[in-house]
Amino acid sequence: MAKIKITQVKSTIKRPKDQKATIIALGLGKINRTVEIESNPAIAGMVRKVSHLVKVEEV
Repeated sequence: MAKIKITQVKSTIKRPKDQKATIIALGLGKINRTVEIESNPAIAGMVRKVSHLVKVEEV
């Protein structure tokens, strides 16, 4: 599968607990933190759940 670069662009303040947990599980947690991970269906679902908080780029 392809690698993707995920950057958190919005805060998790006043967000539901499940969205906060998803951000932490992706390895994020602070604005402008970036992680590069292998894309798979589970990661795609997590990204879709918090798509309004992150920016995604293919590497």
